[in-house]
Amino acid sequence: MQTIIRQWLGRALGMSVAVAALGCAGDSPIGPNPRPGAPVTPAAEIRGVDLGSCTQLQVEEGNRISARTYAVGVQIYRWDGAAWVFVAPSATLYEGPESQGSVGTHYAGPTWESVSGSKVVGAVQQRCTPDASAIPWLLLGAVSSDGPGIFRGTTFIQRVHTVGGLAPSQPGSRIGELANVPYTTTYLFYRGR
Repeated sequence: MQTIIRQWLGRALGMSVAVAALGCAGDSPIGPNPRPGAPVTPAAEIRGVDLGSCTQLQVEEGNRISARTYAVGVQIYRWDGAAWVFVAPSATLYEGPESQGSVGTHYAGPTWESVSGSKVVGAVQQRCTPDASAIPWLLLGAVSSDGPGIFRGTTFIQRVHTVGGLAPSQPGSRIGELANVPYTTTYLFYRGR
């Protein structure tokens, strides 16, 4: 019994050290601080996300991540008699991927609105489709950004790691029919420095 307890404690200690090391790795700065007394910028805020082959979605230099949300919702399509036409998104924004802590909503515009009162409207600048079974990844420029809160001062938005959301593959049964197609994604919001 003591051998089993020692093995379990050894594994638990090893896991604790590994988790602590991983937790610190994301907070390490890239290079020295540019100015004495300047706050250290975490590496994740500078790098953003690994875009893989979607390099056209890179945000302009001088911007850094100000918010990261995880969206769970639907892409809404309308049957026009010949094809499914995109209407709007409708999603809840969460602070974490486990759907905990709602921070806002995403709807037509495209618009993101936080529970803290800020709102940003974007316009698509670039698209990339790394997965043909999901809606494209996007780079959007902010058209407007108002109110106090997490979206205040947003300059760019990236939609990445999309799952689902494509228009139905079967035709609709009547003109005007709506289809709500489930999707999830990560939205990254950037501000200028």
